[in-house]
Amino acid sequence: MELRNAVIVDGVRSPFARAVRGKLVATRLDELGAKVVRQLLERNPKVQDHMIEDVGLGNVLGNAEFVDMGRVARLAGLPPEVSTFNSNRQCGSSMETLHRIAQSIMIGATECGIALGAERMARTIPGDEGPFTRVTEPYQVEFTKAQRDMSPDHSEHFSVPFPDFVLDSPPKVSMLQTAQNVAEVYGLTRADLDEYAVPSHQKAAAAYESGRFRDEIVPLEVEQPVFDDNGAWLPEERGEMISFDQDECVRPGTNFEALMNLNPIPGVVSYGGNEIVITPGNSSPTNDGVSAILVMSEEKALLLGLEPMARIIGFGVSGVKPQLMGLGPVPATNKAMKYAGLTMDQIARVEFNEAFAAQIIPSARELGIPMEKLNVNGGALAIGHPLGATGGRLVLSLAHELRRSNSKYGLATQCIGAGMGITTVLENL
Repeated sequence: MELRNAVIVDGVRSPFARAVRGKLVATRLDELGAKVVRQLLERNPKVQDHMIEDVGLGNVLGNAEFVDMGRVARLAGLPPEVSTFNSNRQCGSSMETLHRIAQSIMIGATECGIALGAERMARTIPGDEGPFTRVTEPYQVEFTKAQRDMSPDHSEHFSVPFPDFVLDSPPKVSMLQTAQNVAEVYGLTRADLDEYAVPSHQKAAAAYESGRFRDEIVPLEVEQPVFDDNGAWLPEERGEMISFDQDECVRPGTNFEALMNLNPIPGVVSYGGNEIVITPGNSSPTNDGVSAILVMSEEKALLLGLEPMARIIGFGVSGVKPQLMGLGPVPATNKAMKYAGLTMDQIARVEFNEAFAAQIIPSARELGIPMEKLNVNGGALAIGHPLGATGGRLVLSLAHELRRSNSKYGLATQCIGAGMGITTVLENL
């Protein structure tokens, strides 16, 4: 069977707000998703509502406001025949949703869909206490040899051996701990991480000043949350409606000295007996936000007289040891590049999710990505990382940057909780 081409017609996102105390706290996530989808469709009037066949949602925390994906489609004004689905591949959820819709288009099952990603990292479903979260029968799972040792193709992806203190460490660890593990494996210092973090804020601030996010971020009319003197949201209080149009976590004045004065994050340990190097300054913040991408068959787009932004030419997902979660983009990118038939020297732009500086530096090194091609408009250390929305943000930013720089090929990639990576390769049209 001959595969069809799947293209990105357009995409938008909300500004990313701080979790807990940000400007989106008082807005329901399903309403926020509907606002973003509606704006995406309104700026593409040739795409009529009934042409949308499928809307997929990438979401991680299972927010109660978003359980009924169909409600989002209805709130956005889409007709009842539009189908919907949810997808959860942790941090890679919205990129996974994009892949699923693109693959459906490639085999001719659908013509047009929207890949939506959304996350509220402050408000989750009830059940933080009680029988649904309680372990009643403690158990111990012992490593098999395959789980403990490295995969046979380790040397194809990684230039360093993984030490015993990582191989023997617990596989179920926090994402913060995996960042510390990766830093130790590659001998990264606190200064290495903080030196990487500073330009992320500087580049993001410069992108705002030059208007490079203007086509990517849609302003939203939202209710201003009301907080008490301790910073707690007061849901019974109604604030005024405001226009929210800029990411909240970008700090233009960030400097190396300020970051080096931050304390390490509590709870992180060193299994190798080394310095704790993971801090709030070299880790991504927690955020609320939404991203949405309009995907279509290239044939359909041209028939409608549209000018697609980019063609999806490669994707890959791969697993790594959970203790080294941040390295997941390395095998995933190698897989995606093989599918696309490209080499890294052909890649002009890379959007790499900055979950932690500790995973970006070695992953880029292993993949041979020059820093001048990486996150040229800043990354998640500054922009933020609302889990389920991030993959869409990366692909959207990449498509815009390829067009802006008149570059041919680019890739977007991110690490994924539990030890995975996911990558999308685009061709600029």
